[in-house]
Amino acid sequence: MSYEHNADTTAADPKSTRQSTDPAAGTSDSSPSTIEIERKFLVSRLPENIEDYPHKTYTQGYLCTHPVVRVRQEGDSFVLTYKGRGFLAREEHNLPLTGEAFHHLLAKADGRIIQKERYFIPLDSQQNTAAPNSTGSSQAPDGLTIELDRFQGSLAPLILAEVEFPSEEAARAFTPPDWFGQDVTFDGHYHNSTLSQYGLPSSPQPG
Repeated sequence: MSYEHNADTTAADPKSTRQSTDPAAGTSDSSPSTIEIERKFLVSRLPENIEDYPHKTYTQGYLCTHPVVRVRQEGDSFVLTYKGRGFLAREEHNLPLTGEAFHHLLAKADGRIIQKERYFIPLDSQQNTAAPNSTGSSQAPDGLTIELDRFQGSLAPLILAEVEFPSEEAARAFTPPDWFGQDVTFDGHYHNSTLSQYGLPSSPQPG
């Protein structure tokens, strides 16, 4: 079975960095594709006052992992997501589901049902800066959000942090906060679809 090729998020999250590839985006009947650009890290230690940040419970299952087809409950919202191939950047399609449709499809999921608590942490609050460019100025855009996932059940105590970017240049220039651990953006073992099939890596890398 092939690994999922990038981190696992949906358009229902409070982000504004994704790039639409559909000229009809914004019309009520359209379901535009977007390009998801993000990096993913293990977490060496939790930031202070983690429970003070907004958070909600996610439940998700995979109908297919190659290509990735996922159903997810995000609080009171339900989403079906298709993800294209890629690592740092990949195409993504999202469709809203009813609760009834979600539970019907979740029962057909292959592998583990993933449950996790996701915390939304403003990157600015972590006093992070990007690597300076040739002019000495930071390339990190304002308003980015760290999405910190604390996995439950058989995937505990895994904790991952993801940051989504408006461009690959910004993603590559990013310097993470000091509580981030190993960059696993290109490591398929830590992608959610792989975790649903194989569980935790047998020898996780230290941060």
